[in-house]
Amino acid sequence: MFGDISVRRLGLGAMRVSGARDAEGVRDRAEAIRLCQQVAERGVNLIDTANIYGYGESEEILAEALHPYDGLLIATKAGFKPGKIAPGATSLPPLGEPKHIREECDKSLRRLRLDVIDVYQVHVPDPEVPYEDTVGAFVELQRLGKVRHIGVCNVSVEQLALARSLCTVVSVQNRYNIGDRASRAVLDVCERDGIAFMPWGPLLVGDDADGLLAQISNSYGATTQQVALAWLLRRSPVMAPIPGTTNVDHATENIDSAWLDLAANDVAALDEVA
Repeated sequence: MFGDISVRRLGLGAMRVSGARDAEGVRDRAEAIRLCQQVAERGVNLIDTANIYGYGESEEILAEALHPYDGLLIATKAGFKPGKIAPGATSLPPLGEPKHIREECDKSLRRLRLDVIDVYQVHVPDPEVPYEDTVGAFVELQRLGKVRHIGVCNVSVEQLALARSLCTVVSVQNRYNIGDRASRAVLDVCERDGIAFMPWGPLLVGDDADGLLAQISNSYGATTQQVALAWLLRRSPVMAPIPGTTNVDHATENIDSAWLDLAANDVAALDEVA
């Protein structure tokens, strides 16, 4: 549940949608649209994107493929400075100034062809801007009727608590997977209080788990990625993994993981990896 919105727990992360390629390996917008439509046809009704994914192109493709989003929850984000990543950098710089958040909300509304964003997420805390000011911009957008629900990303337990003191937070999106459980304490808060938790990077499993994943996946006739996603779904009832892909067949494999019933001993073995 995202507030009053019910979705299936396995979603699509749309960061890579704009990079979809055809059979010859050429970037292909028609293939990106087919990917989105195929995922929705398979019953996925949670799709997560952001203003910076493809420099706005991800939102545009989702609108072209899926608008008016019947039965779908499209969640998007703001909080990074749009543009190209600088040489040597691993990420865009954060930009949590309220004016920027307001401007980016209007751009996302236009690209997604929406009057209201169902879940608008604070993409990252900006160390140069008080977090309460950034979150406050989202609260103001909600008051104006442009945002239905608010989510936060890449937060500590303390930052989550601060955000919740200002508004109802319906979702948290932090990195979490078999090999990286640094956000375990944040997940515990979400589980305790019924807040949806969207783990980003769900398929980054780490070297320590590779051999065990291969062994388990072979026993089920599944891929290691499917086992990694099935483990996340078993890990917590509030977990809503959002694996991304540029490939329709890969998306189908990811969706099939929702039906992979891991034995208790396999879950326990993966629990012990980290």
